Amino acid sequence: MKKYYKVLFLPCIISWCTSCQRDLETVPIEQQTLDVIFDPRDSAGTNANRFLYDSYLHLPGIHNRVGGDYLDAATDDAVSSNTSNTSVFQLATGAYTSSSYPDNQWPNFYAGIRQTNIFISNIDRVPLKGKLSNGTPFNRVWKAESKFLRALYYFELLKRYGGVPLLGDKVLSLADDVNIPRGSFSDCVEFIVSECDAMKDSLRTNPIDANNIERPTRAAAIALKARVLLYAASPLYNGGNIDAGNQYTGYSSYNAERWQRAANAARELIDQNVLSLDPSFGNAFLNQMSPERIFARQGGNDQSVENSNGPIGYTSSINNGRTSPTQELVNAFGMANGKSITEAGSGYDLNSPYENRDPRFYATILYNGAPWLGRPAQTYEGGADKPGGIRQQTRTSYYSRKFMGNYTSSAQYSNISHDHILFRYAEVLLNFAEARNEYLNAPDADVYNAVEAIRKRAGLDPFTLTPGLSKDQMRTVIRNERRVELAFEEHRYWDVRRWKIAETEFNKELHGKLIYKLGSGTLSYQDNPVLQMKFKAPQMYFAPIPYSEVAKNQNMVQNPGW
Repeated sequence: MKKYYKVLFLPCIISWCTSCQRDLETVPIEQQTLDVIFDPRDSAGTNANRFLYDSYLHLPGIHNRVGGDYLDAATDDAVSSNTSNTSVFQLATGAYTSSSYPDNQWPNFYAGIRQTNIFISNIDRVPLKGKLSNGTPFNRVWKAESKFLRALYYFELLKRYGGVPLLGDKVLSLADDVNIPRGSFSDCVEFIVSECDAMKDSLRTNPIDANNIERPTRAAAIALKARVLLYAASPLYNGGNIDAGNQYTGYSSYNAERWQRAANAARELIDQNVLSLDPSFGNAFLNQMSPERIFARQGGNDQSVENSNGPIGYTSSINNGRTSPTQELVNAFGMANGKSITEAGSGYDLNSPYENRDPRFYATILYNGAPWLGRPAQTYEGGADKPGGIRQQTRTSYYSRKFMGNYTSSAQYSNISHDHILFRYAEVLLNFAEARNEYLNAPDADVYNAVEAIRKRAGLDPFTLTPGLSKDQMRTVIRNERRVELAFEEHRYWDVRRWKIAETEFNKELHGKLIYKLGSGTLSYQDNPVLQMKFKAPQMYFAPIPYSEVAKNQNMVQNPGW
């Protein structure tokens, strides 16, 4: 009997594939038999390549991904300008259950895993011609790409749910037992790491050419490995298990060597010298050939980010002002001289709070007076970009600026690349610095060098750190550098959890600024509460396994507290 492409998407095969048919319907691809897709006579692999590309559709995005908002709007870095009961509001306040989790990605990623498994199991039937310049046959390259995607999908599940069912290369059918138990947290980590090690030498190498920028490279496999091991070494899993003895939510005891292992993985990529920080912080997100870029999900060449998040008062362009950065995030950005705003000698002025700040601030935040579309943004009360009334507008007097083009003097927006950057070199440096600092008794030159490279590229002067910092002091520096460097890239939500400090950081009141323009033309500033976050520990450290999965699978163990 012929096998049909349609069989991939039968919702009754296994409950986590219920979204597959819905996903496929958005893609203009025929429902073909697997014999046609993996045709032994198709040496060009035309249909197989289309099938592989189809499995990329399950990659996570970043831009306004969660119900129209950035995931960071569910952290202390931002709030949604939409005042209704948004998905990120539910995440930020704990207003969800196991049957209503707002960021349930279980069906999506298991659909991706199933599709990659089918590809891995069938691609060797296609006699692909050609090889990379290093001699690797394209069969191996494409299979390695599919394994990378599968490993990434497993990691996305792992960081949300803890240990999840591991399927190996198996493609389940109607006749199979689908009551598959969860793999332990440790087993999931080791599976992903082993896959990265096995596939990395079969992938393309950096720098990658413009025709293949969407494909994973050897650097991407190592970066994924380094991130997985960093998470595994972090307090939430490494000795801080929220449910002692629960194999699904972490390790049973602390082991410092996990930090060393994470540092070594990041160092492997650093020592290869195939990547570098882009001289321009903003360019790393807009230039598809940036030397900093490791792996991204391709987005459109459009104005989507600007239209969704730009200040609302500009009539020349569509602006919905969806994202309101918090005062807490603004305060995390230091001064151009490298000092924090509370540090003696920083030069911070309460009456001119946006002068002489860390250059990354100006590339991340649109503030009152920021040059934009030919005029200064007006986010004071009653200003063009915060007029009041019922129209959606900033709730904090700030708008998100990151990922947008240089529109300081332009009359309107133009089409630019809006890819979803999933891995970039700056994160690798910060991953290394964190892991090595946690492993050592005190930071060494390698830790300093990694952090200072980030600060130097940012344009801080001086960019050097105070010599002789303690381990705890360096930890504070690294965590703040991650916050400002990686803002709106879907790191803060997970970082605060893996550091196991969410019951403090995500249980506080968030603020914006009320800015009043006085009769003399001077401005007054006062903090204004905008949202009370709520974090229910320990249960909110992990997402609930979807209720439908627990109900259908008798071997599925729910996460603690759900």
